[in-house]
Amino acid sequence: MSRTLPLVFIVLVAAGCAAVPPERQVVDDAAAALGGADRIRSLSTLVVTGSGSAPNAGQNRMPDDELPVWKVTEHARTIDLANNRTRVQQLREAQFQFAGATVQRVNQGLDGDVAYNAAADGTLTRAGEAAARDRRVELLHHPITIVRAALDPAAKLANPRVEGNEQLVDITTAAGDAATLALAQATHVPSRVITMSDNANMGDVAIVTTFSDYEEIDGVKLPRRLTTKMDKYLQFDLQVAKNALAGDVADLAAPASVKSAPAPTPPPIVVTVEPVAKGIWWLAGSGNHRSIVFEFDDHLLLYEVPLNEARSKAVIDKARTLSTKPLTMAIVSHHHFDHSGGLRVAVAEGLTIVTHRANEAFFKDLLARPHTIVPDALQMKPTPAKFEFVDDQMTLKDKSMEIQLYHLLDNVREGTNLFAYVPRDRILVQADLYDASWNQHLWGENVLTNLAQRKLKIDRDVPVHGVIEPFDQMVKTIKAKPTIAGTN
Repeated sequence: MSRTLPLVFIVLVAAGCAAVPPERQVVDDAAAALGGADRIRSLSTLVVTGSGSAPNAGQNRMPDDELPVWKVTEHARTIDLANNRTRVQQLREAQFQFAGATVQRVNQGLDGDVAYNAAADGTLTRAGEAAARDRRVELLHHPITIVRAALDPAAKLANPRVEGNEQLVDITTAAGDAATLALAQATHVPSRVITMSDNANMGDVAIVTTFSDYEEIDGVKLPRRLTTKMDKYLQFDLQVAKNALAGDVADLAAPASVKSAPAPTPPPIVVTVEPVAKGIWWLAGSGNHRSIVFEFDDHLLLYEVPLNEARSKAVIDKARTLSTKPLTMAIVSHHHFDHSGGLRVAVAEGLTIVTHRANEAFFKDLLARPHTIVPDALQMKPTPAKFEFVDDQMTLKDKSMEIQLYHLLDNVREGTNLFAYVPRDRILVQADLYDASWNQHLWGENVLTNLAQRKLKIDRDVPVHGVIEPFDQMVKTIKAKPTIAGTN
């Protein structure tokens, strides 16, 4: 007896020391449910083909409307699991009125930390570091890739927990990317993956891909549906036509010329100034998002804080060099993300926001969101927002300047759009109503009807997109509906 008890004690202690940590157990359970850790480690290639829908966040007609949708008619993702390479090829068609190309092809890849894009002729060019990071994280949004990453001895696992009917564990991959894996508690099959990202408009957002409709291929369970959301917005709903675990991946490697090329960096922001009329300046420069400055008796007003914080801050700084009068107001023409991208920095700079009343709840939500992943001006300098809301029309006037603001009515794409008219100079100032370089002008007749109903006598168009030109030319272009290269 005196010799048996210590032996039992030793066995029990050894068993306790060998117990699998709970965070590792979650990953082991997921691997077993998919076909076994050894089987998953042995996989070399995964090819997923199918079709689906890809809604366009930040481009709906009204802030609470359903999103416009790209119909993805062809989707193919090839993954070289052994070498961390992937290639995505996709064909999509716009299911909404759009000024640019309504049929678009995507062909892009990742080779380790090198992202690249393929042109229509097959030429490969290196993409930036941000694209490489985003694609590397996107690669984790599949049960095979996330479980393989979690099985890597260099990965760090933490915070195992149960939430509802799911088991969750946090994973930091060997590359340093963070993700959360969720399993169905009853079956241990991966149910979703969550990663956090920064969105210029919405701040800290969760990217969540949900897996469903599993099938078994060569002893491995694979989902036939992958649904990805960014925050509350659907990003991509993929219906898998075929899962395959073998294939030629030779073309996934980036050529040496691409790997050796320096990763491109964002070009410097250039803001140019062109006088339009007395006390009116057109701020153009890099890109195709312009802003317009108006000088009143005792202050300046800015029409449009576009694209993102960097562009809008540069525009605000440039506007303040045009006069000793303070810049106090900014008109946000409508809620689309590329036109409200500077909303938060404008508020942080103390500007009163003039916009359509239907944007009120949406804009207040954007202003209240945390931006901790990439802290922006408002995150670092919380500032109460000041608004002036427009219903149908508003006139801003003193001895120096008069601007008439009008709501664009009955437009199929623009539900909250405000355009401006300067009666003294017979100038139209507008965003997304017209750009001479657009492929087509599908809502152009509605724009002309609005201008006629307001009885405006216009000589020149001063746009946010495009170039300044005579109004007569704008009318001719709309009526001709040219099919020339352009963007929206």
